[in-house]
Amino acid sequence: QVQLRESGGGSVQAGDSLRLSCAASGFTNGGNCMGWFREAPGKEREGVAAIDGDGTTSYADSAQGRFTIFRDKAKNTVYLRMMNLEPEDTAMYFCAADHWTSGLTTVQALGESSYNYWGQGTQVTVSS
Repeated sequence: QVQLRESGGGSVQAGDSLRLSCAASGFTNGGNCMGWFREAPGKEREGVAAIDGDGTTSYADSAQGRFTIFRDKAKNTVYLRMMNLEPEDTAMYFCAADHWTSGLTTVQALGESSYNYWGQGTQVTVSS
């Protein structure tokens, strides 16, 4: 049974940094795809960043240059390092995973329909 557990959210000031973590269980070798999504009040859930089994990363335009997704395969954990946070980054952040390993386009990697497993979310609040 696949389970995802996020941690690392919090309340910060604009310009601060945070690192989110997502520990996955139920995958055999850590070579699956994982992604981060966020959902702000009144807005649709959007893909922020993704990483596949080969280490190829994908980013939304809003995350490019400020966010970095990386993983520790041995721990089956994916991280999202967020720097220079803005109030517009305030949202519930969700970790997602699935069994595919590589070969998706950026649009596919950041699309909700590519993932069947979701965590409960961790809140990030950025004050100006």
